[in-house]
Amino acid sequence: MTLRDHFLLDPDIAFLNHGSFGACPREVLEAQQRWQWEMERNPVDFLGRRSAALLAEARDALGTEIGAAGADLVFVPNSTTGVNVVARSICLQAGDEVLSTNLEYGACDATWLRVCAQQGAHYRQVELPLPLRPEQVVASLVAAMGPRTRLVYLSHITSTTALILPVAEVCAAARARGIPVFVDGAHAPGQIPLDLSALGADFYVGNCHKWQCAPKGSAFLHARPEHQPLLDATVTSWGYAADSGGHSGFDAYLGRSLFERRMQWQGTRDISAWLTVPAALAFQARHDWHQVRQRSHALAAQAQQALCQRFGLAPISGDEAWAQMVAIPVPPQDPEALRQRLWVESRIEVPITQHGGQTFVRVSAQAYTSEADIERLLAAPALRSP
Repeated sequence: MTLRDHFLLDPDIAFLNHGSFGACPREVLEAQQRWQWEMERNPVDFLGRRSAALLAEARDALGTEIGAAGADLVFVPNSTTGVNVVARSICLQAGDEVLSTNLEYGACDATWLRVCAQQGAHYRQVELPLPLRPEQVVASLVAAMGPRTRLVYLSHITSTTALILPVAEVCAAARARGIPVFVDGAHAPGQIPLDLSALGADFYVGNCHKWQCAPKGSAFLHARPEHQPLLDATVTSWGYAADSGGHSGFDAYLGRSLFERRMQWQGTRDISAWLTVPAALAFQARHDWHQVRQRSHALAAQAQQALCQRFGLAPISGDEAWAQMVAIPVPPQDPEALRQRLWVESRIEVPITQHGGQTFVRVSAQAYTSEADIERLLAAPALRSP
């Protein structure tokens, strides 16, 4: 049995787009379904009396994996939700600034632009030229930090360009200047080793449903203890009530931290994806995920080397600046047209991204990726030499 056999992916397609929504192993989905069945046996007991302890156990397991205390984590449906929680909780004044880069995820750029506009603040994006030089990232952000900088926000691994940014160095530099840092780790958990305690970010969000292979709808928000009281949930519910007693669905959360009460109880919802995160982590541990990462990087590097040589284009970073997902430059063209051709002609599921006038085939390699998948990409008519 190969690792691909553990996934439900259509065997007729070359799935090179793990980075968008992930893919979940069959046994992990079965674990989620067991939680759902258990909830339906007695929803009041499950949600009203047991859910807080069950979620705490899941957060502890996740914390062990990513170097964080479970008490400093809360589950959210996705990283974008976590970004919104922090963005809408930060107190900004007219003339204040949120400092970022020009390599961020568009949906989160939209969040910051809207929040800053509502408060008369500015969302300033530092231009980071490609090819990426990590020391230049740090130097450029430090040079841009000023007296009105209230927060630095940047990705751990960028979405469009799949680049690992030197977030630990940025956190250290910002902390020395008294500026908090918010790291968007949507693509990091499971793709690269994480130790949030050592990283030093004030806030960190990450998806579990992507590279950790947990079910869709599982992500986390980490906040240092001193910042937790200022965070407001996107939904106001019983955690904000002066007297929360008498509501059976909230009983399990009484006596717990304000951070947990506000973030984890937001009315009736299916928490099974979050409770299944430990099963996804156990699946990866059983299948030697360190080796999976190394093999996946090698497969993606094979695609990058071949296409860059074919088109006479240089990579946008060294191999150390990306992990299992790589943005490979190809001649400028309509990205949607190229994506459609790869899908219709070759049954290849892969995103085509653009940044700074460049077009990229963003290849994700995961445990289920085979040499044949890479060969199909390289042989695709849509990617023949001009």
